[in-house]
This record gives sequence, C-alpha cells and structure tokens, in this order.
Amino acid sequence: MEQQLLHFSHPEHPLVFYPNAIRGHPCCGCQESVYGPCYYCREGELQHWIDTIHHKSCAEVPLGLHHPLHPIHPLILSPYQIDYGKDIQFSNCKLCNESRNQYNYRCSRCDFNLHIKCTSLPFIMEAEFHDHALTPIWKLFTFTCDLCGKEGKGTPYQCHLCSFWVHERCASFPRRVKVVRHKHLLHLTHSSLEFHQPDSRFCQICVRKVDTRYGLYYCSRCNFVAHLDCAIAKENREDIDLSKFEDEDSEVDESIDSAAPYEVKKFNVGDDKTQIDTEISHFSHEHDLNLTDEVQNSQKCNGCSRAIVPPFYSCAKCSFSLHKSCANLPKKKRHPLHRHPLILIPMEPSECFKCDACKRACNGFSYKCEGCNFNLDVQCSLISDILVHEGHEHQLILSTTTYQQNCTSCNSESNQIFRCTVCEFALDFKCATLPYTTRYRQHEHSFTLCYTVEDDSNEYYCDICEEERDPKHWFYYCVDCDYPAHPNCILGGSYLGITQIGSLGILTKLIVIHTPLLSLRKLRTILNATIVVILVVSLSFNVPRVISTSTIDVY
Repeated sequence: MEQQLLHFSHPEHPLVFYPNAIRGHPCCGCQESVYGPCYYCREGELQHWIDTIHHKSCAEVPLGLHHPLHPIHPLILSPYQIDYGKDIQFSNCKLCNESRNQYNYRCSRCDFNLHIKCTSLPFIMEAEFHDHALTPIWKLFTFTCDLCGKEGKGTPYQCHLCSFWVHERCASFPRRVKVVRHKHLLHLTHSSLEFHQPDSRFCQICVRKVDTRYGLYYCSRCNFVAHLDCAIAKENREDIDLSKFEDEDSEVDESIDSAAPYEVKKFNVGDDKTQIDTEISHFSHEHDLNLTDEVQNSQKCNGCSRAIVPPFYSCAKCSFSLHKSCANLPKKKRHPLHRHPLILIPMEPSECFKCDACKRACNGFSYKCEGCNFNLDVQCSLISDILVHEGHEHQLILSTTTYQQNCTSCNSESNQIFRCTVCEFALDFKCATLPYTTRYRQHEHSFTLCYTVEDDSNEYYCDICEEERDPKHWFYYCVDCDYPAHPNCILGGSYLGITQIGSLGILTKLIVIHTPLLSLRKLRTILNATIVVILVVSLSFNVPRVISTSTIDVY
C-alpha cells in the first residue's frame, strides 16, 4: 500500500510518497531542488504535482517545537507568507535575519520566526580551517565575527578552547580554494600569528585593502592575498576537483592547446636560421594565406579588427588578412576574467559579438565560453591581470567586483577594471586597449593618444563633435594641426564634416585646402578674425563697407 501524508499546506488531498525524484523541482518547504525521496499530490495536471512537491525531510518535520532561542512559547510550523493585516509578506527569520520563501516555525504572540533550515543547524560543527569543534550559542546578541570581522546580531558558533566566535556562514568556509587568478591553492588563514604581514595589504582579486587582523585566503609561496568573499565567489573560483589538483611551482601558461592553429605549406629560412612560414593554411579560413608586406588602403586584420601592420598573411582569392601574431593565437586558452577555458572562434563577415571586457562590438576573432556565452575580443584576451600602461606611472592590477567602478580616463563604469594600489587611478578594458596611434578618415596625419591636456588654456574641445572635453580624460591629438578629439569620435563616432561653406566661398575653400581637416569652431574663429582684418584694410583705404560684422554661421 502506498505511503500517504496529510499536510497542512495542502488539506484538499493527501501527499503521496515517491522514492526517487530526478527533475530537481523546488521544494515547497525549503525551495531547494528535490532529488530522491519526496511527497507530492498526484491529483490534477503535471503543474499541480510540481506545485506540491516536498523533500521527504521537509514534509515530515514536526508541526510544533520548543527552541532554545525562544524558550517562553512553543513555535508552530507555518507557511512562508504571513498575513500582517495590511499586506502579505515573507517572514523574517531571527537567526539568519533574512526573508526567504520557505516554511518557518512561528510564535504569533511575539512575531518570532525561524526558517525550518535554521532550526536544524548542527549542535556541533567541524570547521575545515579550525582544529577544534565549534558549538552554537543559542542566544541572540551583537558580536564581531573573528573570521570576517563584520559586526552583526545573531547566534555565533564558538570554540570554547580558543575563544573564537564566527558566523554560521563563515564556519562553513573551505580550508583551501583554487581561484582563477592564481596558479597555487589558497589557504584560509585566520590568525595574525599565522600571517606576519603589515596591515597595508591588498586583495589580489578586488584590489581593495585587506584587514589582516581577521580571516583571509593566502598563498605563502607567492605572497598572494585575497578577501574571504572574493576567493569563494563562484565567478572567481576555478571549476576543478581540488583532490586532483597538483599544487606545484610551474610557469603559468594561459594557452592550454598545444595544437598549431595553422598548417605550414611553404617556408623560408632567415639569416639567423629561423623558419619563416611564407604560406599557411589557417583553421579560420578556407583558402591558403601568403606572407606579404603590401598593405591596401584601410586594410584591417580579420582577427583583431585593427589596422594591418606588415608583414602579415593575406588571401590572394579574397580580402581576408591576418597579422602574424593573430595567426599564431592559440585555439584554446584560459583568461583571468573567466573560470572556464575559452575557445578561439572566427566570425563571419556579417556576424559580430559584444566583448564582455571592453563592451565593444567586434566582428574579428572571439575567445568564447559556449556554456556561459562569454566572449573576449583578441585585444582584451591578450591582457592578463597585471598591466603596465604608458598612461600611468604605477603598475595596475585587475580588479573584479560585484559592484561598478569608475574609469579615471573616461569615467565609464565597469566591474572589471585595472586599479593602482599606490593612488586612486583606475582603467577599464576599453581604455586599456585603445591604440596608441590611429588615423581618421581624410586627415593626412596620424593621431596620438594623449593622457594630459595639450595646453593651459582651460578650454578643451573635441574638434570633431565640437563638444567640451573633460581635461582629466584621455584624448587623441594631431600635433601638426593642433587637432584634439574624443576617442569615441576618432574610432567610432560619425564625422560631422563641413556641409556648407557660407558666403565667403573662396576664402573658406582656401582655408580648407591648406588645412585638410578643420573644426567648425576653429573655422568660425579664423573667419571672424579674417573679416576684422578685411574691414580694417577697407576703412584705411576709404573703401565702402559691404561686409557685415555680425558672426558668420557656417552651417
């Protein structure tokens, strides 16, 4: 005869026992996935079965209990929603201080609630990182956790021998972790006696200060330090089996695929006896590619989408071309921004993707994690977690956080940014991968990336969009023409141009001939100054005035 249970949450029908649930539907009692023994109502449609499923343990909890945190009244099993008269809301657990969508034990007279999971906390906990057993103190009071250093109200776990008090959550921290950003295992250290370092230390994951008086994760071989929460965050932990990990000293090689990305068809031997591959068959293209120095106008690399620099590989049958460095990119690699290996994927000409580091659209090669839909363009994939940039005097360290941080050079926000531990300078991937020199349409000179203002005029504009520039932000500059511009205007913005030349057509044309790319703001200044000169000359020769002194609109 089948096993049945009358449950307070579903008085219409009995719940029927099932020995082996495999779908992982959420339990009505604790909201965790149900696998194995369970109870459910099999009346009605499939959705009704799902809406009534319980873990066997959650369905069979007692309807009432006495608890040491509230000894004066019994606690009664209740649904997770409590009607307080005005509205219905989740109950707030006195132990974890959270409002969760799960059953709770409740004293309605005192408005005291405990989640069913919190009532079953172990009376003795064996923490991985501590030598002695920890026992809970069944009393609510404010204390400072000896592991995380945070103050809060709750019921701590205590080691009576060491006078060591921790949150229940902190007591479950693992003793060892492997983070994406470091080659060795990190060990949890929770005593200043074990960590003989000055207080001024920085977490190598978020690049914020670490209070060494409390717990941290540490590699003694490399002096690598990380906050507890940073090291155990899912996105920062490497997805591996620690029992099989060989914690050895070895050089970090981001490439994890030894297979060559191309097959050599022809080669020469250089004067220094090195092999020069002159014809290759690359996995990303259907035709053979030949090594050449001949660059066509505005030719770009199909791998990194940057301007071609010789020598490079080119296809004689179509417009496909690759830098030598892009042709040698590994087909599979790891990167500190992601916990899984990334696969090199070429894009079709009509396709594009958004890089998860710099947030730019790109139609070149992508390093991609298919399972997470994570993409990096080539430029961002080449930057590791330590950056030395000409735009800043100090070394920068990659900071990954759950909150947004501001880039010093453009003021945009990102949770993946390079930070300086000496000063407050920060640089996002978009600015870190800006090309040092670039060209802009018909302008005859190249533009150089500048990190400080070009003069002390205190008036700074972009000569393409004519909007003001923030003097603290980076910009591109043509020294020959005194021509500054926003990076977005040079690299991705639309060119405004001069659509009308106004009433002084000949004069304007002469100016444009001698200055191939001139902003409307500067053009107005030159025209107005020229008009003043013409007027002065006309008056000195008693020539009748025929030109207005009003400001000319050249739009």
